[in-house]
Amino acid sequence: MISKLNEKIKQKKAPIVVGLDPMLSYIPEHILKKAYAKFGRTAEAAGEAVWQYNKAIVDAVYDLTPAVKPQIAMYEQFGIAGLVAFKRTVDYCKEKGLIVIGDVKRGDIGSTSAAYAEAHLGSVDVDGEKIAGFDEDFATVNPYLGTDGIKPFIDVCNKNDRGIFILVKTSNPSSGEFQDRIVDGRPLYELVGEKVNEWGALSMDGDYSNVGAVVGATYPKMGEVLRKIMPKACILVPGYGAQGGKAADLKPYFNEDGLGAIVNSSRGIIAAYKQEKYAKFSEEHFYEASRQAVIDMIEDINSIF
Repeated sequence: MISKLNEKIKQKKAPIVVGLDPMLSYIPEHILKKAYAKFGRTAEAAGEAVWQYNKAIVDAVYDLTPAVKPQIAMYEQFGIAGLVAFKRTVDYCKEKGLIVIGDVKRGDIGSTSAAYAEAHLGSVDVDGEKIAGFDEDFATVNPYLGTDGIKPFIDVCNKNDRGIFILVKTSNPSSGEFQDRIVDGRPLYELVGEKVNEWGALSMDGDYSNVGAVVGATYPKMGEVLRKIMPKACILVPGYGAQGGKAADLKPYFNEDGLGAIVNSSRGIIAAYKQEKYAKFSEEHFYEASRQAVIDMIEDINSIF
């Protein structure tokens, strides 16, 4: 699967991913009013509003970006109706030819880990019929439980040509409470990076592995170290833009071939119409602001090469 993602990055000259992380506060009033009129002030209305919002943004940017990354918690907060919106979003994005990275941060052991992997990247057997669950192309995974938690995901990836991004050094301010702890004279995130490199050898797809890593844009020096530790891993880079990460800091995340990293922006794109920079786009045309934000992000990221 990583070879497919890399090919789309090269085709579109865009090492970026659009984070589809909708909050009701982001959704324009005209979409909300229409959903409330149909469903009342219910979870079903919220799910419908999220779906219509996502669809408009995807329609505006699918030709520019190789991938999208829906964060499942933003959908789960509305219960089953939210998960329906998540699934509709995943399916629609794939219809549009986009790679879908499910930001689900799963992690457990044994059969539970395998069930998570099948739910998001594989399929289940229902009386002889293979049924795909959420059917993303990649999923984010927490490595805290070690190989017992990761190996079932790798097995499903190898069976279905899918991929994972393992949390290594996250972009949030308190990530260092655990990730920066010194273990045997080295920070824990380096040891996790070494395991990602080891696990990656189990699922190679051309020059890169289907086992990638999450390394935040907010810690560029650490990213530079981790790039060397994980030369075959694609690094998913959150924290650009709204969280303070800058394009100038991101060059060390990439390999010399211009690949090896994909940079995420979520609210900086999907809620771009709320920014002063994009004030010329009205709330009614929020999706046009999102398209311009993607164009600006691509130009910014490509300026480092």
